[in-house]
Amino acid sequence: MTSIAIVGAGPQLGLAIARTFGSQGYDVALISRNRAKLDDLVGTLTAEGITAAAFPADVLDRDTLTQALKDAATRFGGIDVLEYSPVGSFGITTLTAPAGTEPSHVEFEMNFQLYGAIAATKAVLPAMREAGGGTLLYTTGAGSIWPDPRVANVNAAAAALRNWAMNLHKELAGTGIQAAHVGIDSSIGVSVIPGVEAARPEQISPMYWELHTTKRDEDELVFKLDAEGGFPRG
Repeated sequence: MTSIAIVGAGPQLGLAIARTFGSQGYDVALISRNRAKLDDLVGTLTAEGITAAAFPADVLDRDTLTQALKDAATRFGGIDVLEYSPVGSFGITTLTAPAGTEPSHVEFEMNFQLYGAIAATKAVLPAMREAGGGTLLYTTGAGSIWPDPRVANVNAAAAALRNWAMNLHKELAGTGIQAAHVGIDSSIGVSVIPGVEAARPEQISPMYWELHTTKRDEDELVFKLDAEGGFPRG
């Protein structure tokens, strides 16, 4: 059996990625904080003939996140693909400009983005090493590449995650395990930042399948609305 664990699963990009992999026969483990919303996603996917299960966890709670991924691996016989893309909720995530940023603003985002990704990776990587294969995909907004001063604290943590993921790609070269960053240069579903257009989730999700299958040598793909899809960095 093959499976994907989606950390930060929601009704937009997470659902689209689940459909992309599920349509190829992958079992889907959905991980996020809200059990009720996860159950709704499981119901949607099940009705479409995709095997899915919910594993509630908060990425800020390392132990719970690790356990959720272990439970998913037990349920589906392992995790072949990890996709990490949690999104902060309005009212919880504070957006700050550079000069107005306090250390605490970046600290929260680092916990949410980088440290959560590291914890999730440590939960699945040993089994991937033992199996000699796997895929690790980390999603941020394109501010990790092209900073936007309106969201400087979020960009700082996203850039740290991007750097770490691309270094992981280099470390894992030759092991059969792919690590890559996905940068999304748009809003998803609806525009939330003035001047940033929104893309449909199903426009973005095929990039993840490409990285897992045909673009395993790439350390990054970037989605832009004015492109046909993702394209390699540089």
